[in-house]
Amino acid sequence: MINGNRRSDVKVGMKVKVVQKQDQRSGNLTCGIVADILTKSEMHPHGIKVRLQGGIVGRVKEIISN
Repeated sequence: MINGNRRSDVKVGMKVKVVQKQDQRSGNLTCGIVADILTKSEMHPHGIKVRLQGGIVGRVKEIISN
């Protein structure tokens, strides 16, 4: 399992699990396909921010496939 802290590990079209802003305390993860990468920096300690297909925005916690 790869975590989503490095931008170079996250690609459009990958299946990932993200945590949405409102789920940060509970830790609920949402599964989806990356549509856009929103974080510009190479690293982020809480995960790279992405928009999934369907419009959900969250930070990548797990990369399921590449």
